[in-house]
Amino acid sequence: MPGHRARKRFGQHFLTDPGVIDAILRAVHAGGDDTVVEIGPGRGAITGALAATAGHLHAIELDRDLAERLRRQYADNPNVTIHEADALAFDFSALGERLRIVGNLPYNISTPLLFHLLESRPNIVDMHFMLQKEVVNRMAARPGSKAYGRLGIMLGCHLNVEPLFDVQPTAFDPPPEVMSAVVRLDPLPPNTFDIRNQKLLSAVVSAAFMKRRKTLRNALRDQVDIVDLEAVGIDPGLRPEQISIDKYVELSNHLAASLR
Repeated sequence: MPGHRARKRFGQHFLTDPGVIDAILRAVHAGGDDTVVEIGPGRGAITGALAATAGHLHAIELDRDLAERLRRQYADNPNVTIHEADALAFDFSALGERLRIVGNLPYNISTPLLFHLLESRPNIVDMHFMLQKEVVNRMAARPGSKAYGRLGIMLGCHLNVEPLFDVQPTAFDPPPEVMSAVVRLDPLPPNTFDIRNQKLLSAVVSAAFMKRRKTLRNALRDQVDIVDLEAVGIDPGLRPEQISIDKYVELSNHLAASLR
């Protein structure tokens, strides 16, 4: 769909580089038994290849002009369903089980969309996304690194994060002002982390990283007593980025038990 101009309000940057397109398709490797969900197909850079190899392709497009073009293009293909919808409000679980999610996500909504997708993780096999490289770095960061923080912890409770390859701005039309990266996300087995209270965990992690330069003793002064930190084996003198995911979960579970 070369005639469609990118719309800034939708955060559109259309992938055009054949090498990158081929690398994404090889990473996804969709087969005839797969139900693939493409978020933001745009001009259809990878849509045709996915439609040709997947058992069924669901394409979710917010831009009504692009959605209409896609409907016309695939009108005779019963294995392709075009949804004109906002992915942030879309019920992915309604599309069935064992979904494989793919997308060049608008960078301005990528983080809230990732958390929205977590709600449907029992129905998801894996996800492959193009994201801002800085966001991928934070998602995959390990304890002790500068990039480690709330995003990596809250996603890492539920997903295995595997950065695949970087993508230059010149691979897009129009080029974004930042580097991009493709990442694979695999839902972890149920109860990998035994989270008793998701909201409490989120609140503790958020409070800690709002003051990430302070020690936990000071960063969580209003939420957690030193005895609570020590009860789960956390040194109050450590900084928030030095604490592993499992220790944050253990701390929030301890607090949840105390509240009961």
